[in-house]
Amino acid sequence: MVENAEMAKVAYMALDEKKGEDIKIIDISEVSTLADYFVIANGTNITQVQALVENVEEKMYKAGFELKRKEGSRGSTWILMDFGDIVVDIFDKEDRLFYDLERMWSDGKQIEVDEL
Repeated sequence: MVENAEMAKVAYMALDEKKGEDIKIIDISEVSTLADYFVIANGTNITQVQALVENVEEKMYKAGFELKRKEGSRGSTWILMDFGDIVVDIFDKEDRLFYDLERMWSDGKQIEVDEL
């Protein structure tokens, strides 16, 4: 799980570098077999959402982590990136409030990046 924590940290830093808003890391390893971590953030508009997605893809690739699947496309207001043991969700502000993944995964443990 150390590598998974490193993946979550790389994703967090990539989002932070492009000024992603309200970045959350949720440890779901105890409550789901889907993944170990969800990393959730939002951008202020579609252009920033795309910049966040591209930066996460680039930083994860450079760190040696393979993108397994991506849902959503250029211009989407919600992009899901599946790296196997971590899932990165990037929204525009309105969709993030609507889908409220933090509430849906409230059984998981919200952690700070320095805890990884």
